[in-house]
Amino acid sequence: MRLKDNVTLITGGAAGIGKATAKRFVEAGATVVICDVNQEAGEATVRELGPNVHFYKVDVTDRQAVQAWVDDVVDKYGRVDVLVNNAGILRDNQLVKVKDGKLVKQMPEADFDLVIAVNLKGVFNCTQAVAPHMIKQGGGVILNASSVVGLDGNFGQTNYVATKAGVIGMTKVWARELGRYNIRVNAVAPGFIATEILKSMPEKIIERMKAHTPLGRMGQPRDIANAYLFLASDEASFISGAVLRVDGAIVVGT
Repeated sequence: MRLKDNVTLITGGAAGIGKATAKRFVEAGATVVICDVNQEAGEATVRELGPNVHFYKVDVTDRQAVQAWVDDVVDKYGRVDVLVNNAGILRDNQLVKVKDGKLVKQMPEADFDLVIAVNLKGVFNCTQAVAPHMIKQGGGVILNASSVVGLDGNFGQTNYVATKAGVIGMTKVWARELGRYNIRVNAVAPGFIATEILKSMPEKIIERMKAHTPLGRMGQPRDIANAYLFLASDEASFISGAVLRVDGAIVVGT
């Protein structure tokens, strides 16, 4: 019960890594409040995980909605001990694609902007809403979802990689700015994780991912949840500004 009496917020908590993290934190004694844009999935997660999980429909790109969510949670539970900035999306495409010397395709500007809005600005919005409450209560933990591609790059993911690299940069800045208030800020960089998104990919692509992972398997959402649990706990009390790779020693190819 490493998180007994702890109140944790998890964005994008209705599925995948967010849902696995909610389950793991409840097992450790926390009260978990998830948000997601998918109301049906959010309500199903609450039914599945039990009375210590609560759901709000929130779009992390909407600053007013984020602020209202955080303020309501503090009003109800009195504090926020941990924020897990997990919400994220993919809109993959090459920067430009040329055939026979002619431009045939490129990443749409709208896809670039949307991924930046959710994966990067959303993390900013949620952290800025939570930080004053953590300062007032005397401390807290902020955990940000990055990715190995934010460290290594990846073909066809200009927008996604930009956000995940940006999250690492913000993590290091906030660790410096908020450390004086006893707030720890860290990032987790998953490798290839067997979430709903990856399960829909062709088998040959999944096998290629496994082949690039020395441990020979895909990661499971619980593997990432366990990393978040460690970083949220007092066992990580002197860890801040870190980026923890949870990737099976993957080598991201080109």
